[in-house]
Amino acid sequence: MGLGFVPLGIAFGVLVTHSGVGWWWAGLSSALVYGGSFEFLLIGLVAAGAPLVSIAVSAFLVNLRHVFYALSFPLHRVTGRLGKTYSTFALCDEAYALTAGHQARSWPSRRILWLQLYMHVYWAGGATAGALIGSLVPDRVTGLDFALTALFTVLALDAVRDRRGDLPTPALALLSALAARLLFPSQLLPVAFALFTAGLLARHLTTRRRPSRA
Repeated sequence: MGLGFVPLGIAFGVLVTHSGVGWWWAGLSSALVYGGSFEFLLIGLVAAGAPLVSIAVSAFLVNLRHVFYALSFPLHRVTGRLGKTYSTFALCDEAYALTAGHQARSWPSRRILWLQLYMHVYWAGGATAGALIGSLVPDRVTGLDFALTALFTVLALDAVRDRRGDLPTPALALLSALAARLLFPSQLLPVAFALFTAGLLARHLTTRRRPSRA
């Protein structure tokens, strides 16, 4: 994951420099905001001089998915108030993808926290390095903004491999995304997550109520 975070952070730092924002913004944003996809969106909002209300609403809509992550993120295994506070702050898509898998069910608090801390450092360090060398990368280079989408694609493929015998779950995720894209294209992410969560809950209730066969 670190090998993915460092070049992704560099891509973010280069985009910050090319957007005309101060190079220091990349490191500061990565350390304090640590919003991943929202940070890519934040570049355009800051460069365009968007009002704070628009930035706040955008942050809420983009990061609303973390509410759904909290349903199954193993925060109960993280010990200490400080540890739980940082683990909540450092919860990102990649940390959730790694800790929600089958192999991570036995991970102790220390391993979860170190995992999140290393990912935080990888992201902030890569973003700072990208901002410092951003002036050396020509403006005609394209595709840097696709780095985040590519990483999410790899995480999705790993999640499918981890649940090879559970084909209905990725199928439900795909149907939820398609339904959200057709019905609410401007709010695709929160609607898709809501539909997916509702589908999982309905499947869970149906399975639990189904009488077992002797």
